[in-house]
Amino acid sequence: METSELLKKVRKIEIKTRGLSHNIFAGEYHSAFKGRGMSFSEVREYQYGDDVRDIDWNVTARFNKPFVKVFEEERELTVMLLVDLSESLDFGTVKQTKRDMLTEIAATIAFSAMQNNDKIGVIFFTDKVEKFIPPQKGSKHILYIIRELLNFEPESNRTDISAPLQFLTNALKRRCTAFLISDFIDNNDFRDALTIANRKHDIAAIQVYDRRLVELPRIGLMRVHDAESGREVLIDTSSSKVQRALRIWWRNNSSKLEETFKKSRVDYVSIRTDHDYVKGLMNLFAQRS
Repeated sequence: METSELLKKVRKIEIKTRGLSHNIFAGEYHSAFKGRGMSFSEVREYQYGDDVRDIDWNVTARFNKPFVKVFEEERELTVMLLVDLSESLDFGTVKQTKRDMLTEIAATIAFSAMQNNDKIGVIFFTDKVEKFIPPQKGSKHILYIIRELLNFEPESNRTDISAPLQFLTNALKRRCTAFLISDFIDNNDFRDALTIANRKHDIAAIQVYDRRLVELPRIGLMRVHDAESGREVLIDTSSSKVQRALRIWWRNNSSKLEETFKKSRVDYVSIRTDHDYVKGLMNLFAQRS
């Protein structure tokens, strides 16, 4: 992409997503993703009903009466975006591709994090970690992230969601809030990696999908190309058997994905490319408030 065209696209996304994060998500983001960690603030005398596990035994021994530790919430967060850039994200049949919507969602979350004075970083992935952008603050950093979302060309075209989750678990020592954004078309089982990562960090998942994964147009013979494997097949879209097989595949895939998130205790939302993602993000935020 030429520099002038890229800058125009960056500016367009900045105007739209900065406005959304300021006007719509400011309060919701703060309440849903306020600091999960607790830091020691002070000690005070024990009061009836206090948790005995909070007793500071050193201070108690010094003054010969019980004192408890008082903790306060750590407001500043580290936010990580785990962004799928596999080949299947370049698919779209209505207003935009899955990657276009994914970019806007990531940018909106980034600006929301900035307004909350949070650090934000990114892990681009396919079937491996393609690029790691360490967490920082500031609008310049976010504009750099948006440029990379628009312009970064991954080496691989396949998907393995376990790869960025394992990297997140190992690379970030302090607890963070992470958004896993993908179409989740992955034949690999990533539940264990997700469960382990969510024990250490606070993960939310956002699925972006196209309506043609649910129902094909009945237009007769169609050549279908699998962007990740390169395989091509000829199918009859007018066939009720083909349509039924697609619906069954989608239903089974969705059920498996829902079970994975439920057992890993990860909040998630599914957003279709021809729908407004604002409502989807609001639903995700509402789950966590």
